[in-house]
Parts: sequence; structure tokens; C-alpha cells
Amino acid sequence: RSTQRKVPCGAPDEERLTEDIITLARTYGRYGYRMITGLLNNAGWHVNHKRVERIWRREGLKVPQKQAKKGRLWLNDGSCVRLRPEHPNHVWSYDFVQDRTHDGRLFRTLNIIDEFTKEALVIRVNRRLNSTDVIDALTDLFILRGPPAFIRSDNGAEFIAKKVQGWIGAVGAKTAFIEPGSPWENGYCESFNARFRDELLDAEVFYSLREAQILIERWRRHYNTVRPHSSLGYRPPAPEAVIPIDQRPTMH
Repeated sequence: RSTQRKVPCGAPDEERLTEDIITLARTYGRYGYRMITGLLNNAGWHVNHKRVERIWRREGLKVPQKQAKKGRLWLNDGSCVRLRPEHPNHVWSYDFVQDRTHDGRLFRTLNIIDEFTKEALVIRVNRRLNSTDVIDALTDLFILRGPPAFIRSDNGAEFIAKKVQGWIGAVGAKTAFIEPGSPWENGYCESFNARFRDELLDAEVFYSLREAQILIERWRRHYNTVRPHSSLGYRPPAPEAVIPIDQRPTMH
């Protein structure tokens, strides 16, 4: 027994699993092995992260090194009081992100998310965005989903415009502005913005505003329906529901 060893041959599906892991790693270059595990299980595999990590390391896969971390400002007493979402449509948050097209011209995105479900409700893209665009985007969402209890936002000029505050209050929602220099109070939107920049904006060259609008909307749909989210048990925020043909209602 001390000299005889059984030669490990691996699981019968090891080669196919390895191929799928490599394919996903190439497709989603900013995802680590835990995110890849979530994608595999959502696609029908039944594997745990330890097996995926073993294959991941064996194949020499890794997430490219990120840029150096930046320091944050903290209040003197280190305090942070936050309104935490408790159910869908409880707290929405929104913020602006800025980027450039290939010709060097700036464009901005207005990102609105549901903090409880982590769903990206809308990403509006244009060369300029102001308080009127905020109202227009929120109006469309209110028609589709109804108004939330609270809307959290930055304290920038676009968000503290009186007509935005007045309109939000008129439709039955409440505003929840964060303290100046305290981005952690808007952590849900800050986290989304970081993923948005890391996975799309820093990886794509946009040759026109229209191309940016199309690719950003495609990424938003992928984020909502496919991309695993760690805080949701590596499930997407709003997976698409598919009804089998034999279960669809028939027309008479």
C-alpha cells in the first residue's frame, strides 16, 4: 500500500469544463474564478468554486492587474449613516460617469440603479446631460415601475437643482443626498460605476456617440440578465425568464 498508487485520471467532464472555463475567461477578461463559477452554474454546470479554482490555476489564468488604489476622504469621527434598501423599489440611486469617443470628445452617462436588486434600470448616454435629462429618465422609469420610496444622489449641481427636488417630491418619492466628500454613502452606485468603467469603458474604443449608446445598452442588458453578482449568490440581478413552448398559453 505504501508503494502502490492509483494514477489519477480526473473527472470524465474535466476537458469540456476546462474548455468552457477558458472560453469564459477570454470573453470576460475582468472576471475572476468565482464569477466564472457563477456563469458556469447559471449555464447548467454543477461545480463549486474550488474545482474551478484548481483548473484556473492549472491553466495559468488570472485577472489582469488593476490600477493602484486611490485614497478616500473620511469624516473626522469616521461616522457614516446610511439608508439601506429593504425591498425592490425602496431606494434608487443615480450618478454621472464621463468618458470620451475616439475623436476626443466627451460624453456622459446617467446611471440609475435599484440598490436592493442591483439592477441597472437605465443608462442614458449623451454629449451633455443636465437636470432635465434626469427628470426625463426618471419619468420613464416611474411610468414602468412606479416611484420608489427614496432616490439617493450626489450633491452635484445637476442633482440639487430645485426643479429636480420639487418634481421628485411631487410624484411621492423622497430625496436622500449624500454628504459632500463622502462617496461611500452612495456605495451601491459607486460600485456599479466601477464595474461599468472596468468591464466596458476601459476596454472599448467608441468611434461615435451612437456606437457608445449601442454598446453601453448591450452591456447593461448583459449586466442585468447574465453577469453573476456576488451579493446575490452569483446570480444576475434580473435573469431572463424563458417559458418552454409546450407551456405557453394557446390562442383560441
